[in-house]
Amino acid sequence: MTDVLLKIGELAARAQVSPRTVDYYTTLGLLTPAKRTAGNYRLYHPADVDRIHLVQRLEVQGVPLEEISTALTAGQTDISEVLGRIDEDLRTLQAAAETASPELHGLLAAIATRIHSLVTVALDLPVP
Repeated sequence: MTDVLLKIGELAARAQVSPRTVDYYTTLGLLTPAKRTAGNYRLYHPADVDRIHLVQRLEVQGVPLEEISTALTAGQTDISEVLGRIDEDLRTLQAAAETASPELHGLLAAIATRIHSLVTVALDLPVP
């Protein structure tokens, strides 16, 4: 069974965003229409609802839309290499936190929590 493609308003309603948001995400390259109708309406896959929600989760974490677009449209990345860099950075952060003043220790703990949250979101990214 094939997916029924959605017009911009239908996609917006399913994702609980405005059609303007869908249009903006399309302009930034966060969404790509599956095709256009004879009347030049953009049609989207139903899976784009999940993509909109992913973009929103990343945006809430403070990731700029332009960076999200770049990450989602970039070619395949070696995940083990990325996880290795993150592990290295977290070890450095942990070592700094152990010798930091109480004020700085709190800040570093907040940064580590933020990184953990971003990694959790990243693990939900669809594999191309």
